Amino acid sequence: MPRLTVTPLPFARDNYIWLIDDGRHAALVDPGEAAPALAALQQAALTPVAILLTHHHADHTGGVAEIVARYPSTPVYGPRKDDIASVDHPVEDGDRIALVPLDFDLQVLGVAGHTRGHVAYLGQGRLFCGDTLFSAGCGRIFEGSPADLECALARLARLDDDTRVYCAHEYTLANLAFSRAVEPENAARDRYAAHCKTLRAQGKPTLPSTIAIERAVNPFLRTGEAGVTAAVSAHDGSRPPDALACLAALRAWKDTF
Repeated sequence: MPRLTVTPLPFARDNYIWLIDDGRHAALVDPGEAAPALAALQQAALTPVAILLTHHHADHTGGVAEIVARYPSTPVYGPRKDDIASVDHPVEDGDRIALVPLDFDLQVLGVAGHTRGHVAYLGQGRLFCGDTLFSAGCGRIFEGSPADLECALARLARLDDDTRVYCAHEYTLANLAFSRAVEPENAARDRYAAHCKTLRAQGKPTLPSTIAIERAVNPFLRTGEAGVTAAVSAHDGSRPPDALACLAALRAWKDTF
């Protein structure tokens, strides 16, 4: 099996395109701008064999047309329910994608909530999850419901501990500040925050995270913890009756944090 490299291509203020390559062929995840993707492909003499889109927002799809114009045979995979014009290979939960030139097989996971059709791609212990799960956080609910988000996050939380989490934004330090407000006594979070601050001070990304880390520090995966419930209760003035209500209240709190 060829060794695959996953490289973040930063753009805008805090977005990442993920470049997956074997030294000859490449796949691009969520190319919201064409310029950084095209520059990386040309610099390393890589041929793109797939574009993978997690959802329809422009900061994830905006570069597709220009990339495909340069490389017209590149297939574009994306969520069927999000109805993205540039997608010629629509996918949905349970589908499998074989990127043959890369020897990289991916499972499609439906993770609606941020958008109604949001998908994630899982393969070889790597999770490309767009804006559903962030390190120490999760995406806003724009088109789905709290129940959709709860289902999506629970599904991702059940993945293997060492699954690497490649989300699409560098939101980690801001999310950790919220995590501290929710669980001020979380020692694992404090250690992770110190590590992430060091990385950012060196100009490095905090990503990928892992599912094990997220279960330890991410309040949106910890709504069953007494401390999280207590913090939500103190913030809202009433105790959430169940984990779903806790998640909805937690997301609403984060929206204005």
